[in-house]
Amino acid sequence: MRGDVRREAVRPGAEAAAPGAARDGKAPSPLGWPPDPARWRPDPFDTPWWLRGAHAQTLGGKFLRPRPDPGLVRERIDTPDGDFLDLDHASDPDPRAPLVLLLHGLEGHTERGYVRCLMRALLERGRGVVGMNFRSCSGEPNRRARFYHSGDTGDLDVVLAHLRARHPGRPLAAVGVSLGGNVVLRWLGERGEAARGVLAAAAVVSVPFDLAAGARALEASLMGRVYAGYFLRSLKAKLEAKRALLEGVIDLDAALAARTMRAFDEVVTAPLHGYASADDYYARAASGPLVPAVRVPTLVVHALDDPFLPRERVPLDSLRANPMVAEAIVPRGGHVGFITGRTPGRRTFWMENQVARWLGG
Repeated sequence: MRGDVRREAVRPGAEAAAPGAARDGKAPSPLGWPPDPARWRPDPFDTPWWLRGAHAQTLGGKFLRPRPDPGLVRERIDTPDGDFLDLDHASDPDPRAPLVLLLHGLEGHTERGYVRCLMRALLERGRGVVGMNFRSCSGEPNRRARFYHSGDTGDLDVVLAHLRARHPGRPLAAVGVSLGGNVVLRWLGERGEAARGVLAAAAVVSVPFDLAAGARALEASLMGRVYAGYFLRSLKAKLEAKRALLEGVIDLDAALAARTMRAFDEVVTAPLHGYASADDYYARAASGPLVPAVRVPTLVVHALDDPFLPRERVPLDSLRANPMVAEAIVPRGGHVGFITGRTPGRRTFWMENQVARWLGG
């Protein structure tokens, strides 16, 4: 188990012991919900003099964010295929207020600075928060010969159904960052109108709308290869930890020799998760083509200089044509960066503030 998360023994599907569950059985009546994309506008943002450039913002987003402790309590739930997912519940400020589910990015978890800062910002607005750790990301290898991926909407279905059962009548929202943003946006597009019966609102940050273009971008520059190397080291360590389970299922030698994300996805992600190839995975798991089908009020936070996705692959026309989408799209900000402030000692986190404003009523 990671860091400062406490384990709580909660039976999957239980309602009475749920953190923040409404005790009188009445549905919450939050003011300002759901948020209105037509009326909402983001605060201005520009990169500060001391953190210019896409890579500076991207690296600053990782190393300059604090990790506030929201008093997380861990709950483990079983998946239909015999695996598990770990959810981390923050202390609930108001059991009648909307509950927000947070999904992290590639090789992240609920201890990442951006997750903790989002939790803090939402808690300060009176929202309940739950962090979802993707399979293998909570500090313990998962049980099955599979991991998680950018189109893994099935696990999101499992978690949302569990939260609805534990919090009947309570409005739910979802926030996804990077890979988690792709999962949320794809889930919304796949379900269309039906999503409105599950989520009242959503927000996505630094989404890799076009997975193939993102993979090419990580191969095309020195810094892209640095980022990919960081992810690959973590992913390969997980392969080694599950070697006995994966031998004979995938080509482990080829997987451990992979030097690009495309090569890894070709021999690991695609075959483990039902895709014919990396190209098939990128095409079928991308969220960009499903933007027109989104029917839940959704905030999209993105920087056009994101080094993980070329500017021309951001589906601006589709986003702007959908009345359910509110934009916080800025020229600069990197990938999950969005740090501003007059001096490094007085830095602020614009992304977290916009998501909290959107979901905070």
